[in-house]
Amino acid sequence: PSRSPVSLLWRAMDSPEIPPSDRREERPPASLPLPAAFLEFLGENGLDPALYSKADTIPRYIRLKPGMESSVVTEIESELKCDLMRVSWLPDFYAIPPEIQIAGSKAYQQGKIYGIDAASGAAILALDVQSGDHVLDLCAAPGAKLCMLADMLGSSGSLTGVDVAKHRLAACRTMLQKYSLGDRSRLFVADGTSFSILPVNSNLGSMEAFVGIEDNGSIFSEWTSKRSWKDRQKSKKAKAAGSPHLPSTSEPELIYYGKDSGLVGLQKRYVLHPSTDAAACTSGS
Repeated sequence: PSRSPVSLLWRAMDSPEIPPSDRREERPPASLPLPAAFLEFLGENGLDPALYSKADTIPRYIRLKPGMESSVVTEIESELKCDLMRVSWLPDFYAIPPEIQIAGSKAYQQGKIYGIDAASGAAILALDVQSGDHVLDLCAAPGAKLCMLADMLGSSGSLTGVDVAKHRLAACRTMLQKYSLGDRSRLFVADGTSFSILPVNSNLGSMEAFVGIEDNGSIFSEWTSKRSWKDRQKSKKAKAAGSPHLPSTSEPELIYYGKDSGLVGLQKRYVLHPSTDAAACTSGS
C-alpha cells in the first residue's frame, strides 16, 4: 500500500543510519498519554506512536556548506569523534549520533556545517528554489532554513525573512553574516499574517506613483550594526513593556539588509510601502 509523504519522511529520519553501538540507551516511554487527536493524525499517516517513546534513537543531522571539499568530511569526523552518515535523499546532509554536540566544534564555528533537521531540509528542497527567485520565509527564525534558501539562490534573486520576535530574528541575522549569505537578504520584524512588502525590483512599478512628490525621508545607506539613538530608545521601551514580540499594530521593522538586496540608495518610504493584493499576485520576478 502507498504511504503518505509524512510517513515516508518519518521513516527516513528514523532509519538505522547510526550504528547501534553509537546510540544511547532508550528511555522509558513518557507516562503521559498522547492526545487523542494526535494519535488519530498518526494513524491517518501510518505512523507508529511508539516513535515518540524512542526519541533518543533518532539521529541528529548536519548540513555541509555547499562547495566544501570531500576531505572536510574526514576532518569533521575526526573532530566530532563519530562517523558522518550521508543522507542519500538529501544533498549535503549527514546523520550523526543524537548525543553529539556541534556548537563547540571548529567546523561549526568556522561556518563549514549547519545544524538543521532533515525534515526542514526536505521542506526547502521541495520548494525547488531556482537562481533568480524572490523567496519569502515567514517565521524565519532561528535561521537554518533561511541559510539553506540563500545557498540555493546563489548570486541572484532575493530572500526576505520575516519573524514576529525581534530577538529570534536577530539570530537569523547573525547566521547570515556568519556564513556570508546576507548580501541579497532582508530581515523584517513583522506579523507574517499581514506582511505585504514586495522585493525591491518587483516593487519598482508601484514606486512610480511617488515620483515627483517631495520627500524628506531618509535614504538607505549601506547597513551597519551600529544602532541609532531612536532605535535604542524603541528597543528600551519594548523591553520595559516585557514582550519581545512586535505589537500587532506595529509597522514592519527592517533590522538587516545586504549590500545587494537593492535597498542601498533608495528612499525608505518607497521600499517600505505595502503592496496591494493585486500587486502581490502579478509581481515577484
